[in-house]
This record gives sequence, structure tokens and C-alpha cells, in this order.
Amino acid sequence: MKYVSLIGLALCLLSSSFAEKASESEKPVKVFLLAGQSNMEGQGVVSMDHPQYYNSGKGNLVNTMKDPKKAHLYKHLKNEKGEWVVRDDVKITFRKRSGGLTIGYTGYGGSSHIGPELQFGHVLGDYYAEPVLLIKTAWGGKSLFKDFRPPSSPGTVGQFYKLMLEDIHKALDNMEKTFPDLAGRGHEIAGFVWMQGWNDMCTPEAIPEYDKNLVNLVKDLRKEFKSPNMPVVIGELGNGGPKAGGNMAAFRKAQKKGAEQIDNAAFVITHDFSRDPQQSPNVNHGHHWCGNAESYFLIGDALGKGIIKVIEGKDLKRKD
Repeated sequence: MKYVSLIGLALCLLSSSFAEKASESEKPVKVFLLAGQSNMEGQGVVSMDHPQYYNSGKGNLVNTMKDPKKAHLYKHLKNEKGEWVVRDDVKITFRKRSGGLTIGYTGYGGSSHIGPELQFGHVLGDYYAEPVLLIKTAWGGKSLFKDFRPPSSPGTVGQFYKLMLEDIHKALDNMEKTFPDLAGRGHEIAGFVWMQGWNDMCTPEAIPEYDKNLVNLVKDLRKEFKSPNMPVVIGELGNGGPKAGGNMAAFRKAQKKGAEQIDNAAFVITHDFSRDPQQSPNVNHGHHWCGNAESYFLIGDALGKGIIKVIEGKDLKRKD
């Protein structure tokens, strides 16, 4: 009888273990919506090093990773064979490309650039046990004032607001077809990331109403996706560093003002990630962080950690 009891106990423990694993495999996919304009598309140079066009590779991702003072921050991006890591637990879809998270999910195609999505995805993938899906939707040179204008703001709904919704719905509707290993799980809209603003900053009449349009954008997206408490992070237009005057200073204030009016949201400071143009691939592209890969990596890292704080209910109204 003693042996029978021990066998029974072992079977119960084994059954419990299987049940726990089954439960884990049934958790819904955590979906994050990443939207904005060209800096969300991704302008961080990976390896190009032409002396004239890419400043001999200064500030590109490959050379940044060689810096012994920084190498530990980037070691997870390549495997022991020196190949770019492709994560199976973090999926991403952007335009016509879908797959595991790795470099190259930008507007250029191929593997020439990165955006905030790369490190953002690593941060969230490390945070969750269940799979993560990033749905990225972005176009260069687009304003919230006109192109992304949400329905709750007076005037005409922006064409790119509509296209953004189309992108997201298409990705969600085709999730199981695109990623068969996610079949049967369902999904949960876990957060929204907004990295946008250059065109509004360059349009004086757009700045005074940016905060209201930002509030309306989040309100309308939460309604559209039936997620009234959807966590949100808004990335500061930090191009050029901490010292900002004129329209840039006014715009940053408008961004922060809007973020502070949104529940369950955080405004993420990015201006500290600006790097010396002369130590960057695209010296004259200040609107694109001069193509500096470290800038885009650190932005993605900050946005990822920022949205985790929102998810955990911490530091929701940053005052810095």
C-alpha cells in the first residue's frame, strides 16, 4: 500500500506539472502596437560604412558593438557564431515582412537599419513568459495635425490614421496564419507606443493643439481595440539633445502636456540619447538622430522599460 501511495503521489505531481505547462501554453499573445513616423520606421544604420555617405561607419550598430565599454549592452543581439539573433518568442510584422525579432524591420527592407522596435522587443520578450507580437505601422513625414488626425479631433480624419488601423487589424486577423505556432492562443492588446512629432514641430499651428490631438488619438485607439486601459508610452522628440529652443522646446512641452492627460501612460525622455553628429553615420540627418544606431537602441530600451512601468502601475506621471 505504501508503494501504491507513492506512485499515486508521483502521478499527481506529474499531472500538476503537465497542467501548469498546458496553462502556460494557452496564455494569449501579448500584442504591442508601435506607431509613428520616420523615427519609428527606423533610421539606425547597421553596418554601412561608406566614407562619404556613412561617415566611415562611425556610430553604426556593428562598430558600436565593438566598443569594449558598451559591448555588454549589445551582446544579446548576436549568437556565438556571430550571426544576428532571431527571437522565436517575439514576433514582429511591418508592412510585407513578418517573422522573429531581429534587425531590419524598417522602411528600407533588407537588414540595413534598425528602429526602436529592436531593443523594445528584447525588453518585452525578456519580461513576458508568453509570446510577444509587435505590430509596427509607420510612415515618414507624417503629422498628427493632419495625417494621423484621430476621429475625436475636429476636422477630417487623417488618411494615415485609417491606414494605421488597417495595418493593425490585418495583422491581428492574420496572426495565426502568419505565425502558425501562435494558433489557438488568442491575443491581448498589451500596449501602444507612439514615436512621432517632427512634422508637427515644423508646423507652428500644429503645436498648440498637439496635446489635445494626442489625447484623442489614444482615446480613439482604446475604443477601436476595446482596450480602455491600454498602457501607453510616448517617446519624446529628443533629436538634438537636451538643449532645445524655439519650436522644439515648445513641441516637447506639448508632448508632455498631452501625455500627462492620459491615464495609464508615460512620457519617456529621449534627449539624452542624442549623439555627436560627427560620430554618427549620417552627419547632416539631425531629424533622424544622424542615423546613430546607439540612439535607436537606447530609445527602444527606454520605451520598453517605460511601458513595463506603466503595466506594473509605477511612475505613471513622470515629471522630469
